[in-house]
Amino acid sequence: MQPSRNKNKGNWLWYIGAAAAFLLTKGKGLLSLLKFGKAGGALVSMFISVGAYALIYPWGFAIGVVLLLLVHELGHVWAAKRKGLPVTAPVFIPFLGALINMKRHPRDAETEAYVAIGGPALGTLGAVAVFGAAYALDHPLLYTVAYVGFFLNLINLLPIHPLDGGRIATAVTRWLWLVGLIGGLVIIIYLRSILFFIIWAMFAYDLYKKYVKNRNRGEERMVTASFSVPAEPLIAQGYIIPGTEHKRELPFITYSSLEDGQQYVKVLWDSLDFQGTVPMMSQGIIQRAYVTRLEHLQKEDGLHLMIHCRIDYTHYENDKYYEVPAASRWKFGIAYVLLAAFLIAMMSLVHRVSGLTV
Repeated sequence: MQPSRNKNKGNWLWYIGAAAAFLLTKGKGLLSLLKFGKAGGALVSMFISVGAYALIYPWGFAIGVVLLLLVHELGHVWAAKRKGLPVTAPVFIPFLGALINMKRHPRDAETEAYVAIGGPALGTLGAVAVFGAAYALDHPLLYTVAYVGFFLNLINLLPIHPLDGGRIATAVTRWLWLVGLIGGLVIIIYLRSILFFIIWAMFAYDLYKKYVKNRNRGEERMVTASFSVPAEPLIAQGYIIPGTEHKRELPFITYSSLEDGQQYVKVLWDSLDFQGTVPMMSQGIIQRAYVTRLEHLQKEDGLHLMIHCRIDYTHYENDKYYEVPAASRWKFGIAYVLLAAFLIAMMSLVHRVSGLTV
């Protein structure tokens, strides 16, 4: 049931999608390019994804799949908002899917699972709506879009981080990660998907670091931040502006917010009368804070000093994060199994009703 226009183009496009995903998740450079308002980045990346899919699939199929991905991501957004977690608008990555960026991470596994299951739950409803339209109109292309929608939501339930199933597993039992490690590899080999194999390999390495390499000690991590400081007032007061190659350690103060429990680090540079606050990605013990480089930027209001900082810290797994009431574990476990079973049933139903074959 592949509406393929040119399958030979698919291989290199998958690699482009993987490269885009790496830049987005590691460098965050793409996010900065897509900041055209709250929905601007989502719209731009949607159009790019539609165009990319249309290179090898019909336009109708490309639009339908991207819209179903949007519905899936809106499920995450809705669930996050219900838990009071601020998130960005969805950003789409061709041939990989879409994601939202959480401005504040969940404080417990139950919240993480709630946000995670919101995506495939609403995404499944979206695919059901497309299936209903396909049945009413007896439209082969809509059947195909519905099938792909069910399949994508099902594959997302694999208990592998960072897929939704891996995050739901945190509230059910972390033993599901072992199921994902073994069973996921079997499925990925069957699908012959390079991208999913890369995701699986990253997941396997993360488990190795967490439970083997760093089992008895914290994992070393780092976070970076940049601050723009007007230099003209400092020069007027007689401060000496450091050169661009200047590096130095900075004194710091670390604290946690009572409102959201997030850890922050305040870095200080007394000779420049500067203070900057850096939100931490996870809780940890701060080892050192220092300036990695400086930039002298000439702006309309005068010279600015861009201070690039790095904070090294040791991350420790908070076991309390995974303390979920038994009732919630059962609730998420049952919902997880029922949703997966329903998706499998709907994929089978599409085959029977439409007569299309994979």
